[in-house]
Amino acid sequence: MSTNVYYKKMNRMIRENERRLLIDLDDVRKYNIYNSKQLLTNFMQEEVSLKLAIKECVKNIDATYANKYNEFFVGFYGAFGANHVTPRTLNCKFLGRLVCLEGFVTLRSEMKSVLVKSVHYCPTTKKMHEHIYTDPLSNSNSFDSASSEFTYPINDNEGNRLETEFGLSVFKDRQTLVIQESTEKSPPGQFARTVEVIVEHDLVDVCRPGYKIMIIGNYRPFLPPSGSIFFKTLIIANTIIMKNANFTVERSDITKCRNLLNIEKNNIFDLLVNSVAPSIHGNIQIKRAILCLLLGGVETTLPNNSRIRGDIHVLLIGDPSIAKSQFLRWVLNAAPYAVSTTGRGSTGVGLTFFLLLFTYTKS
Repeated sequence: MSTNVYYKKMNRMIRENERRLLIDLDDVRKYNIYNSKQLLTNFMQEEVSLKLAIKECVKNIDATYANKYNEFFVGFYGAFGANHVTPRTLNCKFLGRLVCLEGFVTLRSEMKSVLVKSVHYCPTTKKMHEHIYTDPLSNSNSFDSASSEFTYPINDNEGNRLETEFGLSVFKDRQTLVIQESTEKSPPGQFARTVEVIVEHDLVDVCRPGYKIMIIGNYRPFLPPSGSIFFKTLIIANTIIMKNANFTVERSDITKCRNLLNIEKNNIFDLLVNSVAPSIHGNIQIKRAILCLLLGGVETTLPNNSRIRGDIHVLLIGDPSIAKSQFLRWVLNAAPYAVSTTGRGSTGVGLTFFLLLFTYTKS
């Protein structure tokens, strides 16, 4: 493994005020094949040593920057072999391992601030008190830590009242993602499967629903409620790799649109409508609605400060075999960030309204 390459990465990490070092698994294999196997099969224990090693290396480069943060993080990318999975192929044999999960982001919870360390001041004794909290979802904690209780101190050991110093307390950002397998890869007649993923720190708000991504992380079990034998499993992410988030409009696309406008200035809308699902005959009004759905609208603010949303929804209701599902499939292929919420049956039907409760965030 080239020491010079990762020395430059650490310098760039310090220069950009970051705390996560990305490591190529292929470099680890070249350096020591045994260590690479240990990373994939026993990541929970190996990660603690890696974080300490990164902090020590950063301290050798810039001691001031190393003392600024209590913890540094590690991320991985490269070839994962059999550990490259989808939500359907992820099962109990991967528990405790470092896996690479590929799929679409279908849901993203709001960002939560998790208390890591609270600092308290006692006016009676004029002393400061610190309280560190055990986080069951943190990679650095053991499996048994999931059963620890959260106790927030109000009084000290003598019963004196404590005041919380929020400016000195330490928090971390956390978010829950739901990753769904690609609908084109799910077996016919079955719904696409999903997996919950926890992202923290700099990985929060990196992706949004509709993105096709690869998430590298530790697949972990957590203690169930008392009396249950069913364990909750989650992936604690350490790296997010985008696969379709770089969708951009090129200069040539703008030129084509301008040329089309000059040629078909009078009936440009009708020309675009005829380009919507051209294999489906007729249904002009439906095609116009779908085109307006894809293009979006302009939000309008009225004089009384109420707002009218420019975007629309389209609901197709009708008898079987009248191309409802074909319209849905065309929109999925045309829109860059479209996500299907149905199973991949013979027609792709089965759209159902549902509510999802995130187990740990309760949102």
